[in-house]
Amino acid sequence: MTPSDVLLGLFSGIAFGFVIQRIGATDANRMARAHLMLEPDIPQFMVLAVGLSVLGVYALGLSNVGRTVILPTSIVATGLAAVIFGVGWGLAGYCPGTTWAAAGEGRMDAAFALLGGLAGTFFFAHLHEFLIPRLYLPTSLGPITLADWVGSKAVAAWILAVGLGCVAWAIGKLWGRYGTMV
Repeated sequence: MTPSDVLLGLFSGIAFGFVIQRIGATDANRMARAHLMLEPDIPQFMVLAVGLSVLGVYALGLSNVGRTVILPTSIVATGLAAVIFGVGWGLAGYCPGTTWAAAGEGRMDAAFALLGGLAGTFFFAHLHEFLIPRLYLPTSLGPITLADWVGSKAVAAWILAVGLGCVAWAIGKLWGRYGTMV
């Protein structure tokens, strides 16, 4: 790792923290309102960020900068991880990235959520070798991507970007309307 890599990582982290703080994702109350479909801003931001990232990763692939490693998809392991992630997010009011940023703001609830996330990471790291043959391997489907299904990375990237853009628009229309009815 070169010093420029470290500086790029530092700059990216600061930019990420600034943006999620400005959108309100470091406020557990705003995050809860987003989950209750009362405020569309945070979900719209997240969906648009993923959609733009799809195009960015595709462009980086075209220019041979970096590489993308597609890991095998496991139904049980991914489903269980999604449940644990969702329960943790619901209880804490933060996802892992926003937890760090909120703790950096000095929010004590985020500091405790951060400690809980670190404890979970510690336990998973120690149980990883035990869990792989039991949860991951039996339901592994191998590395699958949308590009494999449609036959083109470019088409897959645009399907995802446009699809996620439509989702962001729908969130604004539906969640905004629902929030005004409550």
